Amino acid sequence: MSEESTTSCVLIPISSAENWAVPQNCLAEILTVNADADTPPESVSWRGRDIPVLDFGADSGARWMHERIHTGLVAVFLGLAGEGCEYWGVALRGEGLAVARLDGEQVTDVPDSVAEHASAAFRFRDSVYQVPDLDGLQKKLAASVQAA
Repeated sequence: MSEESTTSCVLIPISSAENWAVPQNCLAEILTVNADADTPPESVSWRGRDIPVLDFGADSGARWMHERIHTGLVAVFLGLAGEGCEYWGVALRGEGLAVARLDGEQVTDVPDSVAEHASAAFRFRDSVYQVPDLDGLQKKLAASVQAA
């Protein structure tokens, strides 16, 4: 396996039924957020900015808040310049946050499993991961923030 044939991805659980795989360079940070409820905030303060937070797992049954320590996780994504949100977040739900080095021999495309907000899906280590359409999500989020 050569360095050129591998990709480092962050594997992110966003619901009980959906996991994302995103390149490391798309993420700014994974935040630990103090919480009193199992519902993530609509926005978080990060490095002096209020950033909107999407939650794809509200109806999935996967917990956002860790009951014992009363915190939840939010992945902060780097937005594309000129698209309305310089940064935006996604609530993490469930288990499985990890970094993995993937190569073509370890993954199998599963095009029939692509979620509505994803551009591709693949199987890795007995799980299906979505490749989210980050540009499309950012544009939709920016439009909803501007409308509010």
